[in-house]
Amino acid sequence: MQLLTIWQYGSSNPDNANNLEIIHEWWTSLNGKEITWVQRLVPEIGGLSEVHWQRQRFDEEFIIVNPQLRGITLYWYKPDSPIERGTTVQKLELDNLKQQLYIYPQSQSNLVIRVGIHETAYQTIELKNVDLQVDENGLIFLRDPQQKIEVKVSLSPLKIKQLKEWLP
Repeated sequence: MQLLTIWQYGSSNPDNANNLEIIHEWWTSLNGKEITWVQRLVPEIGGLSEVHWQRQRFDEEFIIVNPQLRGITLYWYKPDSPIERGTTVQKLELDNLKQQLYIYPQSQSNLVIRVGIHETAYQTIELKNVDLQVDENGLIFLRDPQQKIEVKVSLSPLKIKQLKEWLP
């Protein structure tokens, strides 16, 4: 599988039609899934590599309903809305690894829309100078006395076995 599937309006690439079909299948597979919808202006200098994808106020997360591709227009509904929405596209790029579709609308050449399956954002806590305690039931306690944080981890017998294998 290729990492990037690209379709572009008017392209003479012999894989163009096949790429559109791959993107079409991916788009319709989103039905009923929670997605993130992010729109950004593409800078004239630097292009897509200069786009900042960090969360912004107008970014959306919603369950997409009945996504379709008819011709060169992507259609979809938002939940509880009878209004069908659509975007006629100039170019589509499907990142198969990250499962994100980059949509370049015909109406705005300096705009890119990134659609992806919503992922849970995990909060990372960094513990330094950790006190470690393990009990006989497979509970691991990680304590950081300076930050006054305690993390309690309950491991199944299988996870304990995996952990022992990973440790030297």
